[in-house]
Amino acid sequence: MAKFITTKQITSELEDLIKKSDERLYIVSPYLKLSKDFRELLTYRNSNRKDTKIIFGKQELNPEQMTFLQGLRFVYLFFSEDLHAKCYINDTKMIITSMNLYDFSMINNKEMGILIDKAIPEDNQVYEDAWREIDYIEKTSKSFDFVNKTVAAEQTHYKIQEEPTFKTESRKSRDNRNGFCIRTGVEIPFNIEKPLSSGAYKSWSNFSNPDYPEKFCHFSGETSEGKTSVSKPILSKNWKKAKELFNLA
Repeated sequence: MAKFITTKQITSELEDLIKKSDERLYIVSPYLKLSKDFRELLTYRNSNRKDTKIIFGKQELNPEQMTFLQGLRFVYLFFSEDLHAKCYINDTKMIITSMNLYDFSMINNKEMGILIDKAIPEDNQVYEDAWREIDYIEKTSKSFDFVNKTVAAEQTHYKIQEEPTFKTESRKSRDNRNGFCIRTGVEIPFNIEKPLSSGAYKSWSNFSNPDYPEKFCHFSGETSEGKTSVSKPILSKNWKKAKELFNLA
């Protein structure tokens, strides 16, 4: 049955939950701050090409942390303005706790939590009920990415000079005839032969894998969750509209 855990146990169990997660990993926490330990865990999971979804409600990242998140191709951010829940869930376990994400690995605060294990029959229904609520929160949240409106054409790295901009599926009118970088989501000229910004292309060219899964649709700018690539930069559902607007063959 569900297990009560204290501050140090929460940190230990959360590290274990992230390391052992397979296809599913959701981080739900109002505050998006990244400790050194948490960044290492995200990097480890990203290197294994596993998706991580982070739902948050307040943004307090510095430019260096923004750049770090942009470099993680399999991390997806969602913004929910009224979020106050703290929950961490993988394929089999869940932690519901008072601990915010920015408190990870810290011992100054006194925290409490509940560890739920789907494999235990008594916990299974609780896990499924909580999972459905997280799924609802995700679907009613906004996709989020850091967009720099002043990116120079030949810059390798982005300088965050403005407040981050929220991106949703209906981001911009297509009248401007621009597209979006499939890796960073930044606005660029529409060109299915060149769907990456200059900086993203330099990163991509290290391996030059045309089928490597990317984050955004070149036509709409919406999150693609790995369903786009250099060889297929437009989501299939948007292909007909893109063909009509840009006279594609």
